[in-house]
Amino acid sequence: MDISNRFEQDLAFVSKQLSSAQLTSEELTRYAIEQHETIGASLNAFKCWRPDKAMEMARHADTLTNGGKPYQSLQGIPISVKDIYGLEGYPIFAGSARELPKKWQRSGPIVGTLKSQAAVFIGKTHTVEFAFGGLGVNNHWGTPQNPWDLTNHRVPGGSSSGAGISLHEGSALVALGTDTAGSVRVPASYTGNVGLKTSAGLWSTDGIVPLSPSLDTAGILTRTTADAHLVYATLQTPGDYDSLRASVTEQRRVHEGGTFRIGVDDGILWNSSAPDIAEICMEALRTLEHNQCRIVSFDFPESAESIELRNVGGPVAAELVEFLRSELPDWYENLDPVIQNRIKIGGDISATEYLRRRRQINSARQSVQQHFEHVDVIASPTVPLSPSLMSDLATPKDYMTRNLFTLQNTTVGSFLDLCAITIPVGLDSLNLPVGLQFMAEPGNELMLLAIGRRLENLIRYKQLMPY
Repeated sequence: MDISNRFEQDLAFVSKQLSSAQLTSEELTRYAIEQHETIGASLNAFKCWRPDKAMEMARHADTLTNGGKPYQSLQGIPISVKDIYGLEGYPIFAGSARELPKKWQRSGPIVGTLKSQAAVFIGKTHTVEFAFGGLGVNNHWGTPQNPWDLTNHRVPGGSSSGAGISLHEGSALVALGTDTAGSVRVPASYTGNVGLKTSAGLWSTDGIVPLSPSLDTAGILTRTTADAHLVYATLQTPGDYDSLRASVTEQRRVHEGGTFRIGVDDGILWNSSAPDIAEICMEALRTLEHNQCRIVSFDFPESAESIELRNVGGPVAAELVEFLRSELPDWYENLDPVIQNRIKIGGDISATEYLRRRRQINSARQSVQQHFEHVDVIASPTVPLSPSLMSDLATPKDYMTRNLFTLQNTTVGSFLDLCAITIPVGLDSLNLPVGLQFMAEPGNELMLLAIGRRLENLIRYKQLMPY
């Protein structure tokens, strides 16, 4: 099997090949570099591209393997890192026009775990400035191009705008992102990948430049749910590959055999989505309904409440303003104009108004718990519209309207303190990827991964799946 065929297999297969020395990380990483420099060069996924550093890490991973040490589950695997994570030896811009102070280069626990696994950091991917946007637009460094339309420049989704592209072009097998209101799920959906938003507080955000500390979460993008499960398990309980594989197998056995109750409401999450997107997502749910899942209709007023609160800024803009004033006071004048505009609308509020918004969120979070007595997960289209053309974002009003609509369905999970996953389920009328979102109570990531894995096994869209 040649290197290209190996690269297209799932992460467990690649790890097994590396652990048995049938494949070297140097071979794998060289192929990933070639993929970016030939296929992805025009897509603008990376802010910092250091193939020399990546090859150095790959050779280190191979040295460990050849030295007889137990193989770690992500050892030698190319991983892209959103340029909002600190990574020693790499500059950090967080989407800004200039480099952030050196203290923000310090790695936090997530990057530290991957370092201990001897993973290969292939480069740092572009982000919306300070992760404050769902379209992926960046007027400082250029907006990456959605790889599903090479004729027209469409947005890739944000704020982890380069992450999904790195998977699509083949320069990474895993992408690190962050999700405050959809910044993992939107780009994953728009590029035909899986995106996992973890429960708030599950993974430390230390070593990540903050946007909204009350809502920020770390997350991952992968090509499949099976890959996401392996990465999730690794970051939860790092260990050698054989032990981890046994743990993942047991987790699947426990979670994938049950009947899942999937909640679907007739409110804003579905009825404001484009008809073709809603129908593709509903078709996927019907497939699950024939395979040990039950569709449960319910009223979901908390979704509309969350969206209304988001429309006036929620707590996010105010928390970003506080961060900038405290940590980067001379940054404001040079902010991307679209970020400045959003801050003006929702950021400069009184302490009383900020606390009122926090109280509204806490009330909705308490209210949503009642639904999980009757459903296991809540389903919706991940994004209610197709990726926008850059030409449709010519004015601030155009940008604001489309940005709010793009983040509509994912914001709900963030404001309501739910974990969530998006799974690619088909192509819309423009031949662009469609994602189906599942949301669950905090701490139920394994349930989300199990439902996603079941759906993945049933659907196998050749246009979307790498194998």
